[in-house]
This record gives sequence, structure tokens and C-alpha cells, in this order.
Amino acid sequence: MMAEHGRLAVTGHLTVDVAGAIFAAGRASLQQGDLLVDFSRVESVDSSSVSLLLAWERVARQMQRNLKVTSLPDDLLSLSRLYGVEEMLPQSA
Repeated sequence: MMAEHGRLAVTGHLTVDVAGAIFAAGRASLQQGDLLVDFSRVESVDSSSVSLLLAWERVARQMQRNLKVTSLPDDLLSLSRLYGVEEMLPQSA
């Protein structure tokens, strides 16, 4: 995971083992302002990735920030469709 002002790049395996730390990094970035999250270097996901996105969306709304995502992995999109929450995910950039 790499964070710069207003950008967060998620890398590697986005699983329950790292979701808490990634959520915290995104939350901290949202406290500073709007956030663009790049998922182009994510290798694998599990269901915690869907929860992560929904939690970031909720935090962004509470903080009145804009949250956009880019390059969501197909596996993550498939899980979100399976759970019926695809339309609740943050906007793609």
C-alpha cells in the first residue's frame, strides 16, 4: 500500500489479514480531504474487500469527502454483485 496526498494505491492481497490496516490508511487520508484509491496492483481479494469499500464510502459520506476508486478487480466486482451491493460501491474514476 502506498499513500500520497489524495491518493492511495492498494497492492498485493486484499484479504481480511490486511483489511484493517488498509481501512485505517484510507480513513486517515479521508480526514485530509478527498481520496482516489487505485486498485490496479491488487493481486487477490476476499469478501473483506467489499466491506472495506462500503466502510470507506460510509466514512467519506460522514466526513463530506469525495471517494473515488479506479481499477477495481473483477473478483471484487463479482463479490459485490453476489452480495447485491455493487451499486453501493464508491464511484469509479
